[in-house]
Amino acid sequence: MAEKSRTEYSMVNTSVAFIAQITAILMGFFTRVVFTHTLSEGYVGINGLFTDILNILSLSELGVGTAITYALYGPIAQKDTKKQQILMRMFRTFYRITAAVVLVAGLCLIPFLNVLMKNRPDVDHLLLIYLLYLLNSVISYLLIYKKTLVDAHQMNYLTVINHNGFLVIQDILQIIILLTTKNFILFLLAAVVCTITANIVMSKQADRLFPYLKETCEEKLPENERKDIIKNVKAMLMHKIGEVAVNNTDNLLISGFVGVISAGVYSNYYLVIGSVRQGLDQELQGVLAGARGGVTASVGNLGATEDGEKVGHVFADLFFIGQWMFGFAGICLLEMLNPFVELAFGKQYLFTEDIVLILCINFFVTGTRRAVLIFKESMGLFWYDRYKSLIEAVLNLVISILLVENLGIAGVFLGTLCSTLLTSFWVEPYVLYKHRFHEKPVKFFLKYAWHLMVMAAVWGLTHVCCRWYEGGALGNLLVRFVICMVMPNVLLLLCYCRTAECKDFLRLLKRMGSKAFGRMKR
Repeated sequence: MAEKSRTEYSMVNTSVAFIAQITAILMGFFTRVVFTHTLSEGYVGINGLFTDILNILSLSELGVGTAITYALYGPIAQKDTKKQQILMRMFRTFYRITAAVVLVAGLCLIPFLNVLMKNRPDVDHLLLIYLLYLLNSVISYLLIYKKTLVDAHQMNYLTVINHNGFLVIQDILQIIILLTTKNFILFLLAAVVCTITANIVMSKQADRLFPYLKETCEEKLPENERKDIIKNVKAMLMHKIGEVAVNNTDNLLISGFVGVISAGVYSNYYLVIGSVRQGLDQELQGVLAGARGGVTASVGNLGATEDGEKVGHVFADLFFIGQWMFGFAGICLLEMLNPFVELAFGKQYLFTEDIVLILCINFFVTGTRRAVLIFKESMGLFWYDRYKSLIEAVLNLVISILLVENLGIAGVFLGTLCSTLLTSFWVEPYVLYKHRFHEKPVKFFLKYAWHLMVMAAVWGLTHVCCRWYEGGALGNLLVRFVICMVMPNVLLLLCYCRTAECKDFLRLLKRMGSKAFGRMKR
């Protein structure tokens, strides 16, 4: 079988990932709607709280996956199967240790569960429910380490199909259970069974693709290479701390300071916003595939095979497209999120508009960082900003705790925004430019500031237009949908039509449209 090029792999990955992601998101949303309408608000809150607790315990994974994936790029490009065997054996050991640490830490946390829940809801079998969440988290680390090798070979469409396929099966089973029994224990058992099955299937598929994984390997990495990997793992641990502190402590703070029910309300918003973010991440990771060779695993390949000017051009295009996509999506969320949540889940699950605004700004700021993160991680720049994540974690917790006392839920989200702006927002591009592009990032930050001003103006104008009509939830949703689909994109096009990045973007859209139309004609 002929080996695919970087562009071919990226195009396949993007197409499959988009379809699979959309399917999984729609099914996950439908499951959530059924969940909120068949079980009490207490179960909704417990679901969000326990999910975040286990995400925090996953801190023990140390970011090993990212570090090992980066280490695999070289051996794969050189077709060095022996070194791939050694790295995967190391990865297996790391993940088995991770599973054990998560299990022990999760069990040790049991006596403190009541501390994390203000106004504990009336939910039966709370300890059993927590243990099932813990079991599902622990088994997720077993066997699944092999998917990293598949991803590093730029065949992550296979892992996407496996992951999202079993998510859809899980959603179908859970919907049936909710509608027929309304039993939360069976609901969680369905997730455990699907996680185990998905891991087994992925492991067997990796074994078929790479038979050398089953061969005995007694060799060890050279000491200098082993030290480099350990160094990157240590750096990724620090990054993981920051990531967890920013993304997975909000529900804990809301649950502990405001109440478990409020944490359940937030988990619905988080589902919608997170689903949009996942879809855009997939698109961003492949949007340049047809023009420049793709990203993620392909960026690791690109960085090793192309000159700095080429890499810089790809990054500039990707950053521009990312800020457009996430800015447009942020506007849509700001205007349509509350009407959508009211229709899907009910008025009792609504946040006030000021809280939604903060959530959408957080979404946009995080989204504009995606291009930087894709390049920084794929090129192994883990070490240079390792302390940034620790500072971000401390700032996030301190600011959120200080603000939640006076501002409530809004204070938690403002703490997240402040910690990001004070650290990751500027440190990550600084590291990328200094250590990969070997340039001063002044021009980038000036361009970044211009993008932010343009987007703020577009947000403001669109918001004013959307407020011209005030009706019921459905009417608001439909009218704002039409305005948001047209107005932001027209305004952004008028502002950027003369820029090189915009011209590249339009050429890419034209090329993608032509290919899609050609396939339809055939």
